Amino acid sequence: MMGYWDRDLRCRYANNAFSEWFGMPPEDVIGIRFQDLVSEQLYAMNEPHIRAVLAGEPQRFERTLNKADGSVGHIIGNYIPDFEADGTVQGFSIQASEITVLKEVEAKLKLAACVFDNTLDGVLITDVNGVILSVNPGFVEITGYTLEESVGQTPRILHSDRHDQAFYESMWEEINAKGRWHGEIWNRRKDGELYLQRMTISMVLDDAGEPMRYVSVFSDITALWQKDEHIRHLAFHDALTDLPNRTLLMDRINQQILHANREESHFALMFLDLDGFKLVNDQLGHKFGDDLLKDVAKRLLALVRSSDTIARVGGDEFIFLLNNPRGRDEITEVANRIVASINEPIEILGVVVQIGVSLGIATFPADGDSSSDLIINADSAMYAAKSVGKNNIRFFSAEH
Repeated sequence: MMGYWDRDLRCRYANNAFSEWFGMPPEDVIGIRFQDLVSEQLYAMNEPHIRAVLAGEPQRFERTLNKADGSVGHIIGNYIPDFEADGTVQGFSIQASEITVLKEVEAKLKLAACVFDNTLDGVLITDVNGVILSVNPGFVEITGYTLEESVGQTPRILHSDRHDQAFYESMWEEINAKGRWHGEIWNRRKDGELYLQRMTISMVLDDAGEPMRYVSVFSDITALWQKDEHIRHLAFHDALTDLPNRTLLMDRINQQILHANREESHFALMFLDLDGFKLVNDQLGHKFGDDLLKDVAKRLLALVRSSDTIARVGGDEFIFLLNNPRGRDEITEVANRIVASINEPIEILGVVVQIGVSLGIATFPADGDSSSDLIINADSAMYAAKSVGKNNIRFFSAEH
């Protein structure tokens, strides 16, 4: 809007833009008093600027106005004094530029900046070459890298070396094809700690449809992953000794059978039952008995190879899988080491106790071709060993 107002605040000139704002033709604006054109409230807001411009001081300000059509518009207003030859002010020009669209964009930018700065997720923005242009406080909190340390670098500062080149190639193929990738990825914090993040990478296009920016939004899900891993671990391990439980043992046996059939190898399944444990548990209490079982588990773990398995399947019952032993002599040797280890005195809470173990052995494929048959036959051999006293070893015999 362009206009001119004299010292009496009467309009002497108004262009067509006034019509759009005030709903009257420019000729009707000319001659009207300023206070009659605008609302009383708006006049009160503008009056300090009017007094100042009539005193010879140019004015610049922002204002929100109600248009004739009921909509709201934003302007930047300029009042420019018009001086006579003697230096007095005879009037002032008005230039008011509408900035409604700019204000709307500004509001959106402020909202985006507010979200960017306050979201707990990490946000990373790069150019088309992968150079980091900006990161938010969430990024700093998760990664440990400050804004100054990040800008100008590439996301390679976060690489964990947990993923191979094929992983990243597949990720970028999807970004280039679909404009977005979503998944989980291991990265490394500034202090070297690995963390798992759930991340979305989006491609931002320019007006020509070409990639202009890449925006990555991610959250740290390490704690959630650890919780899931813990739950998964509990599902397959004994809560007291942390040894594999019966569920995991059955899977291991079945895998061992498949491997043995494929490689034409064999293995031994030893069923262990502690001798004297019930007496200790009854006399010294369940807490003592639990600590005793933990100690037994540690002793058995010390005897296993990486290809063997030791599992707890009952109160004081354990199963030892011996992979591909070199004949009956090696099985016997390992069984004797188990007996000797468990026979060693155990000190718990200042009390020394000594227990024994009865051990039954079934071999694959001679004594069964399924996990259930092997366990039943080894259990049968264990009871045969226990029937003749403590610390005995028996191989399964179909005849007996």
